[in-house]
Amino acid sequence: MTSTLNRGLLAGAAGTAVLNAISYADLAARGRDASDLPGRTVERLGDVIGVSIPGAPAERSHRLTALGALAGTATGLAVGVVAAAARSAGVRLPAPLEAVAVGAGAMVATDGPAALLGLTEPRTWSVTDWISDAGPHLGYGIGVVSVLRATSSTEDDVEPASAGLLLRSVALGAAAGCRSSLGVAAPTLRSGASGISRAAALATVAGEMVADKLPSTPARTQPQGAAPRFAAAVTGATALSRRQNRNVVLPAVAAAAGAALGTWGGHAWRAWAADRMPAWQAALMEDVVAASVALLASGGAGSVATEQ
Repeated sequence: MTSTLNRGLLAGAAGTAVLNAISYADLAARGRDASDLPGRTVERLGDVIGVSIPGAPAERSHRLTALGALAGTATGLAVGVVAAAARSAGVRLPAPLEAVAVGAGAMVATDGPAALLGLTEPRTWSVTDWISDAGPHLGYGIGVVSVLRATSSTEDDVEPASAGLLLRSVALGAAAGCRSSLGVAAPTLRSGASGISRAAALATVAGEMVADKLPSTPARTQPQGAAPRFAAAVTGATALSRRQNRNVVLPAVAAAAGAALGTWGGHAWRAWAADRMPAWQAALMEDVVAASVALLASGGAGSVATEQ
């Protein structure tokens, strides 16, 4: 974990330096003023949480400029750490695509808060605006990826996902679509986790199976019901992939597809069974099938050799 953190901070710092260099080069070439959006974002966030920036107008303006720059640096470092953690988890993309993905993530992390606070509207940006913003962030992505790849070791190498892993990821995702807790609990139960972790996993599954049968439980097809199922499916597929030191990307996609199948398929099953058997009986049958599928999908994943 320390190695991942250090590599992420180093990569984030390098990416931030590249971003700043491109941004300042653009300012020099076009003779334009630096954007005050970072400072205004800090100011609005302060208003939201009830913290005001002290000082006379001129001092306050300088402080906001400095705080905006510091926030940008912190964001650059944080995104670098996230990118390093993703690589440590087994996520591998071709270098150009990885650079674009990291740059896009940094762009969302930077512009997202400002957009949510109503300080900017990306949908109204001109082509020049998009280029001015996307160009430096692409440079950031290239800087981050270059450092992460340069500091990787043979221990960081991962194998492509096997067909067996993809099938098991789909199955685990489908089980998570039926009962979200199974996406994380089943890999935990089939691993060398501690007794406490296994007990917590069992308790979580039992709690969801009880809650599933309550009239007040929202439909799984609603956003608040579907989102945890997709998240659990991807988390479970990541765990299976890491056990085998496999690339996480395709298993995560496969698990998400399985989650969609389990979410809407399970909903269709309950609707079909509504006129044919008691609701609790249909739900219990789904419990048994989902748990069995999740446990089977999570087994036999102890080593790379299993899927050769």
